[in-house]
Amino acid sequence: MEYLKDMALFVEVVRMRSFRGAAESMNMPSSTLSRRITSLEKRIGLRLLHRTTRKIELTEAGQLYFERCKRIVDEAKLAHEQLGELLASPSGLLRVSLPVDFANVYLAPLIADFARRYPGITFDLDLTPRQVDLVSDPVDVVIRMGELANSTLIARKLATLQRGLYASPQYLAASGEPSHPSELGHHQCLRMSGSRSDRWTLACEATVEHVQVVGRFELNSVGMLRRLACLDLGIALLPAGIAAPDVESGALRQVLPQWQATPVPVYALTETRLLPAKTQRFIEYLQDRLEGG
Repeated sequence: MEYLKDMALFVEVVRMRSFRGAAESMNMPSSTLSRRITSLEKRIGLRLLHRTTRKIELTEAGQLYFERCKRIVDEAKLAHEQLGELLASPSGLLRVSLPVDFANVYLAPLIADFARRYPGITFDLDLTPRQVDLVSDPVDVVIRMGELANSTLIARKLATLQRGLYASPQYLAASGEPSHPSELGHHQCLRMSGSRSDRWTLACEATVEHVQVVGRFELNSVGMLRRLACLDLGIALLPAGIAAPDVESGALRQVLPQWQATPVPVYALTETRLLPAKTQRFIEYLQDRLEGG
């Protein structure tokens, strides 16, 4: 039916937030796409989009219609793919939002291997730290570190990252090396931004210590935290895998190695459980390769 086609066009316009981008994606003229959406609105009897010269915005009716239509369109695409390809050869554009440092250290070699396994898949990787709205943003899957807030999104656990304390040999030579977590309060501690950035929890077997820490630097980048530690500016709490290259080169040394911080979980987030083959294969591949990491 014609309105089902127009429904798919409407969903693409909202996902791309642009008639031009949606028209390019659907391989059709922008003018034709605009006429089809206008015709859809007339048939429904409600305005779905507010159009300006710079952007488009959903009306209240448009938001409700999009949420319903998106699921219908996604299920139709999935059914077509499952019947046509039997999930044997995933293809198409895979859009992934990734944490910058985790992507560079852990995921880059895995993505390269995954790309070689599935040559029919192309990639659009977003490594900005912005919050992604899986309902309206053109993203298939979001990879995130840390505990998740309550959400309607579907979360699949990929890995658990062990964390420890690291500092440069030069910093430790100048400031001394702590022998117990209680001594961290006398050191420059490089802290990740957050509600409890000044309180570190460390465990050694059954013993748990909650330590109040101070320091001149508080930031929201693990990579920058690692660089500042290498530049002799203090003690950083880092995932072991991210610190490993600098430990091997001698730029960092683990401090209080018997004490570990709370591990950091890593999740793949999707808006629905009904995933196309490209997304399903990608998540399964990461789970298999990162499990227990």
